[in-house]
Amino acid sequence: MHLGIIMDGNRRWARKMILPNPDLTGHTMGAEKVKDVVRWCVDRRIEVLSLFAFSAENWERDKKEVGFLMNLAEKFIAANIKKLHLQGARVRFCGRKHGLPGSLVEKIEMAEELTRANQRIIINIFFNYGGRAELVDAMKRIILEKVDLSQISETKIGSYLYTAGLPDPDLIIRTSGEQRISGFLLWQSAYSELHFTEKYWPDFSEKDLDDALKEYNRRKRRFGK
Repeated sequence: MHLGIIMDGNRRWARKMILPNPDLTGHTMGAEKVKDVVRWCVDRRIEVLSLFAFSAENWERDKKEVGFLMNLAEKFIAANIKKLHLQGARVRFCGRKHGLPGSLVEKIEMAEELTRANQRIIINIFFNYGGRAELVDAMKRIILEKVDLSQISETKIGSYLYTAGLPDPDLIIRTSGEQRISGFLLWQSAYSELHFTEKYWPDFSEKDLDDALKEYNRRKRRFGK
């Protein structure tokens, strides 16, 4: 199974909890939740987990918050990559590395190389990502490689996406009550089942995950047939 999660509501959660510096504190707690969710997914033998962490549009936020998120991502990798490796997780970063701090890119590349051979679960971290930007990048590569027009097909385009070689997401969960995908996996989610929960991301529980999986298993997927 390929599970996608749009991790939304960190700041609103922190404001609800009346925590200091909610825009920063919420993200810290959201990062902690990632560790729980990875463990739950490993226990449930989910093969691919895709997490939407930082969108291309998030650069428009306050500079202090953006800087904090870059630093948080770097610290998260440094503190957790060895454990993820021992869990058999292959970590992949999907998005544009251009524009990210050099030290963060180094951590990303180290994490990808360390876990490259792992097969228990694939964890895709979508960082500096936008669904439209992904399609633009794919089209540019196709043009640069001078792919013959007769070879262009849905399968061929899929092979140029960040998720090339992976199945499309079966289920996408979005937390925080918002009911949209915000550009997440635009091409790949054509037939994904969607599940929306009112819970803010830091409050997302193991039961919430199981409820979403149970609802998914009750649905009948027709793929347009």
